[in-house]
Amino acid sequence: MKKVPTTTHQQKQVMVRNGKPVFYEPEDLKTARSKLLAHLGKHVPDKQYTGPIRLMTKWCFPITGKYKDGQYKHTRPDTDNLQKLLKDCMTHCGYWKDDALVVSEIVEKFWADLPGIYIKIEEV
Repeated sequence: MKKVPTTTHQQKQVMVRNGKPVFYEPEDLKTARSKLLAHLGKHVPDKQYTGPIRLMTKWCFPITGKYKDGQYKHTRPDTDNLQKLLKDCMTHCGYWKDDALVVSEIVEKFWADLPGIYIKIEEV
């Protein structure tokens, strides 16, 4: 994945229609979700996880400015927001029935020469 999505689940929008709030996804969120689903769909495990798991994720963003390969990225987007969209997409693809099975998470963000999202799943 050459360009890691920076749009997060938190960017859902709300409008009022007939006096009631209606939530919707803006185009950039739809695009990020589609991109994640396309990439994750290629790696769905043969057997769906059914027990507690540890999800380790390394978000590697293209280097900009003065940053170096492997340096921690301490700017937006927030890791918790990135993870929410990722886990929703993994649930949709069938990695597990419910992301409540994720009992442990290790999430890191880096600047990298080779951008992408690196994911490891372990049963615990």
